Amino acid sequence: MIGILKLMRTTAFVSVLIVSLATTAVSMGIWAISLTAQVTTMTASAAAAAIAHRKAIAAAVARTKAKARLRRALVVLPVAGIAAAVAFERQDFLEWKEDNPDGDIEEYGCEVSALSAEVIDEVLQDLPEQVRPSRDWMLARMPSCEAAGPGPEAPAG
Repeated sequence: MIGILKLMRTTAFVSVLIVSLATTAVSMGIWAISLTAQVTTMTASAAAAAIAHRKAIAAAVARTKAKARLRRALVVLPVAGIAAAVAFERQDFLEWKEDNPDGDIEEYGCEVSALSAEVIDEVLQDLPEQVRPSRDWMLARMPSCEAAGPGPEAPAG
């Protein structure tokens, strides 16, 4: 009789253990499926956002190139070109002034000169060799601004 009770107790214990393990396994499976669905949704959202961001950047670059192309085309015309160049430079100065309300035209000129010196090689490479001035000649004509930091200077020699 004691053997049967021990067997029943062991059987009950094993049955409860099997049921709890089966319940845990089923709930973990459901949880894994739920997390997989969440990861899939988040990955799709991230991919869509990345594609939209890449398209926005491409559109901004294309727009900037188009504006630069139109500026170059207008500057080619003698009288209209001078007026357009002045208008473009004034607009650039006013935009710079919004970010630098205490700045003056000299500081703007120094900043433009420093930035121009940084990209001069790229700009000169885009010009045909027959009309391309030398880098040293261009840098020698840019103002040197000591107050705004090390500005573009003509190389020694």
